[in-house]
Amino acid sequence: MIKIDLMLAEQPFTIMFSGQQIVQIFHNQQAISFDNPRGNYYQFNLDNKLIGIDSTEVNNQSMSLFVDDVFATQLALPAPVNNTPKTGFLGLAALGFKLFKSAKVIKVALAGASVAGYAWLFSIEFALMLIACLVVHEYGHVRAMKYFGIKTKGIYLIPFVGGLAVSDDKITTRWQDVVISLMGPAFGLFTSVLGVVLYYATEMDIFAGVAVLSALLNLFNLLPILPLDGGHVLKSISFSMRSWVGLSVCLLGVLFGLWLSYTFGLMLLVFFLFVGALEIVFEWRGRHYSHLLPLDKYGQGFSAAMYAIVVAGHVAVMMHFADSENPILSLPMTILSS
Repeated sequence: MIKIDLMLAEQPFTIMFSGQQIVQIFHNQQAISFDNPRGNYYQFNLDNKLIGIDSTEVNNQSMSLFVDDVFATQLALPAPVNNTPKTGFLGLAALGFKLFKSAKVIKVALAGASVAGYAWLFSIEFALMLIACLVVHEYGHVRAMKYFGIKTKGIYLIPFVGGLAVSDDKITTRWQDVVISLMGPAFGLFTSVLGVVLYYATEMDIFAGVAVLSALLNLFNLLPILPLDGGHVLKSISFSMRSWVGLSVCLLGVLFGLWLSYTFGLMLLVFFLFVGALEIVFEWRGRHYSHLLPLDKYGQGFSAAMYAIVVAGHVAVMMHFADSENPILSLPMTILSS
């Protein structure tokens, strides 16, 4: 991603490029909407005039400017600035992880290790149920990515941690972040409801177990803590308001997570909180040149409503089995009510 600062009609603009494609345009540090009617031609409104930009020659430090579809001038562009902040060791670690995830054989190895690990801790039946719930959850993320045209590398199962849907491209809007984050728990909710239906159709406890396990896993993932899905929804909504609001709300999520991990002895959650804290730091550092189009007030409210509906659905499934004589089925609601 390349950032170029320039003056148009004596007003400051920042344009974010990915190759010859314009990803985002900022005016006075505020993201503005634009159209892409054809090829490398982009246009937006400024002071009741239609401003057009042809980015075909941007790699040659040149860009054509149009006003009301009439050629105005050829702009010589300043030297581009790479907008990726230096992260030192963390950057090398990210590169190493990218190389690691590129090997398809790792998928099979991780999946096998996950099944073996959970079967060793519990049972093969439980391991298969858990893997099924994780795969459906991550598949929801993958489907959402593909809907937005984001290239994916598929699903990776991480033993004793969970799953991960890996993408090749970056998101460009906060709305994409919300939808991609919520589609995992939403697909998980379909699994839970299907488990309830099959349980009453067959009277087999294994389907009730799938329903409850899926609800518990997805409800945990909806906690408002980064890097969990709920934390991403919270970050997208709060950072769309103001940068300091986003920082404050995300830090409150970290404090909530620390209290939760201390109260229930969830040591694995501490690892998630450490990763989430790094994500908050990077988000705050990059607030002035973020290419993500923020949510408007309608988008913020709609995102919060979708989040609440998915949470309520999983809680409802758990409550349905709260009075079950089977201690396994009633355990998640016992944990939740405590």
